[in-house]
Amino acid sequence: MRLEPIETLSSPLETAPDLEPIALPPEPSPSESKQVIRRSLAASTWDGVFATVFSNITGGVLLSNFLVELQASPTEIGFLASIPMLANLLQPLGAMLGDRFSSRHYYCLWVYGPSRLIWLMLVGWIGLTHWQRVDPQVLVWWTLAILFVTHVVGALGSAAWLSWMAALVPRRLRGRYFGIRNSAASLTNLLAVPVLGVMVTAFPGGSIQGFGVVLLLGVAAGIISLGFQYWIVDVNPQLQQAAVPEPEASVAEAEPMVTTVPELSPPVWRLMAQNRNFLLFLLYFGLWMFAVNLSAPFFNLYMLDNLAIGVNWVTVYNSLGAGANLLMLILWGKLADRIGNRVILLGVGILVAVTPLFWLGTGSNSLSLWLWLPLLHILAGGTWAAIDLCNNNLQLGVAPVRHQATYFGITAAIAGVSGALGTTAGGFLAEFTNYGGIPGLFALSAVVRLVALCPLLFVHEQRGQPLHEMMRVLFPVAPGQGATKEVVQQE
Repeated sequence: MRLEPIETLSSPLETAPDLEPIALPPEPSPSESKQVIRRSLAASTWDGVFATVFSNITGGVLLSNFLVELQASPTEIGFLASIPMLANLLQPLGAMLGDRFSSRHYYCLWVYGPSRLIWLMLVGWIGLTHWQRVDPQVLVWWTLAILFVTHVVGALGSAAWLSWMAALVPRRLRGRYFGIRNSAASLTNLLAVPVLGVMVTAFPGGSIQGFGVVLLLGVAAGIISLGFQYWIVDVNPQLQQAAVPEPEASVAEAEPMVTTVPELSPPVWRLMAQNRNFLLFLLYFGLWMFAVNLSAPFFNLYMLDNLAIGVNWVTVYNSLGAGANLLMLILWGKLADRIGNRVILLGVGILVAVTPLFWLGTGSNSLSLWLWLPLLHILAGGTWAAIDLCNNNLQLGVAPVRHQATYFGITAAIAGVSGALGTTAGGFLAEFTNYGGIPGLFALSAVVRLVALCPLLFVHEQRGQPLHEMMRVLFPVAPGQGATKEVVQQE
């Protein structure tokens, strides 16, 4: 993969005046600062590429297929998706720990290094099955235990990493840059998942042993991604906080100080509780994560188990979704920079909400295999490109710069709990075949997703445009039609 997409940022960066303070080395010149930022964004993109390989192996369809091969139950498949979300409860703690370090880079290295290396233990357990018989249920629980540990440790670094990126990416270019970065990750997904799926199924020792080999490659890719972080300019969060002015006077500032030790947490919590816009975003995001995860972890299970479709077909479908995601990300990024993120979330969110209903018409027949399922994955890839990108950018916009990592941590914790509750509830409901099973779960998820969009109507976004502006941009009026309409109205 080439770094050409990053070069498209060179021109906007030349004129972007709103770079946020990042605590660079002593007083670099403006041209040096731009060069450092440009190099950092390129390195961050490569970091995302190799991290995508790791995450696809340790949390995507390949891991789901591995558990299906081990005859894991739907509830255990639900745990596969809920564990990462529950681990997000630790993100506020990680935000506070990260702010007490003087380097974002070394903090993320010490967090993400162990959380990725621990998967070597599962590689060892899979290797044991080659020499002696191991109960498949033991492998299932070992997998879930390692998944739990890696996400608990990794959750301590998520808020710090996002705050690191927020400091580096110019505000007006966030949509465009993260669109490019996510496009690179989607291209990796598009190319890597089918190849890895073939490696798993074609391995001479069987698909379980094949997954062990692929998992070893995934760990190596995860470590390589951390290596690219050495090229990202470091940020000292303590200097960054000192460079941001204090918010307006609050109750805490009016009270006399009784100790010389600063207490950061009480003011942060009080300011957060008084930030109505941020609380509305939290309400929307929490409800949305619950609604989405009622059904999201079970689409692959539905194809692999209910429809008895082979893993090769499923990986091809996921690659089609990744391809649609790749093609649409840059478009959504540019559109978000132009009209805002909230309006895109509302418009595209309605389509995403009703998508589970389309799955009710699928089956294992030729029409579904060759037309319906590919179209559903292409639709999902294109629409989720907008949802993921704009949710991330809207979160960056509603969170104040001061104590930003803490706001990110709270958001992730709320979303994690809500998503885990949704996944757990979905896992139990999927087993009740008398009440519809997985198809009934898809219908319920569509209704709850539509309800979850309601709080977003009241979230304010700076420079955000109304919904009809997005429609005007997507479906421009042909020249002369607008003028004709005005003449008719005047007559």
